[in-house]
Amino acid sequence: MTAAPGIDAATREAVVALAHDAAAAILAIYDSEFAVEHKDDDSPLTAADMAAHRCIVDGLARITPDIPVLSEESAHEVATGLRRSWRRLWIVDPLDGTREFVKRNGEFTVNIALVEDGVAVFGVVQAPVTGVTWHGGAALGALRREGGREQPLHVRAPATAPLRVAASRSHRDTRTQAFIDRMGEVEPVGLGSSLKFCRIAEGALDVYPRFGPTSEWDTAAGQCVLEGAGGAVVDPQGRPFRYNQRDRVLNGDFIAIGDPALPWRQWQG
Repeated sequence: MTAAPGIDAATREAVVALAHDAAAAILAIYDSEFAVEHKDDDSPLTAADMAAHRCIVDGLARITPDIPVLSEESAHEVATGLRRSWRRLWIVDPLDGTREFVKRNGEFTVNIALVEDGVAVFGVVQAPVTGVTWHGGAALGALRREGGREQPLHVRAPATAPLRVAASRSHRDTRTQAFIDRMGEVEPVGLGSSLKFCRIAEGALDVYPRFGPTSEWDTAAGQCVLEGAGGAVVDPQGRPFRYNQRDRVLNGDFIAIGDPALPWRQWQG
């Protein structure tokens, strides 16, 4: 992989290792009886979220002490003006897919992404249960690592029918279903967390439409992996997704696509 803006290969490897450490912290709790609390927005919170959060925040402070961290579990402590002043930051979801974690279906991830001037340039997605890691960025390419072996990733292009469409297990709405219905012959695949981006990057899926609330830490790392494999994450107007550009950390609607030739604009209705 070539050099990334502002982060060298040794640092990238250290962040990949940190994602593995966070995964181990998650699994230690996953294999036990754990309590489930709920935040103000009714989303679930477990000891695993917090264990991974502490692992990642402390680790990034050691690896890149000059780069601030925006984590889902501490974002409420960061003033908007301060956050918006950060040109470089890590955006972290210590446990993406807590609902899937609670269901014990294995479809949850650790997400760590480096953002520079609004652009997600390097991301790591780690699946604790399988041990698979995806990492990369638009200027880096994308790689899948499992059991000490690594392979480059490429989206499926050209994508032919039936198109394989990623759908959230916990958050599918009527607008998303209408989009899927306009795609013609499709094979819907239910999947949780940022695994959807990674499966498109691998060529196992083709499209992931999302019309509904997500936060920046849900998408940044997965977008890096997908862009590194030749895909894209765009808003309904076709603009690439950007980060830390708004007062709120909520994303708008987006479509993640593998083959750039797919007529996704027509499917919006």
